[in-house]
Amino acid sequence: MANHKSSEKRIRQTETRNEHNRYYAKTARNAVRDLRATTVKADAEAMLPKVNAMLDKLAKNNIIHKNKASNLKSSLALHVNALA
Repeated sequence: MANHKSSEKRIRQTETRNEHNRYYAKTARNAVRDLRATTVKADAEAMLPKVNAMLDKLAKNNIIHKNKASNLKSSLALHVNALA
């Protein structure tokens, strides 16, 4: 248990930030999953910039690592380019 007012506040802030970060990370994971499941090239090309922007924002705010975002963006671009 927290013994100081400042540590109680820190616990509240951490829970709020964790909830916020978890929501946006999950949203991005769902977007990546949906893009990978897409088989129509036109739809995938339309989704790719939005997903890339989501990943860049998560990396900028240290929700995911910048290299993970880069690897995901690369693999998604390969997937979209491979669609016929």
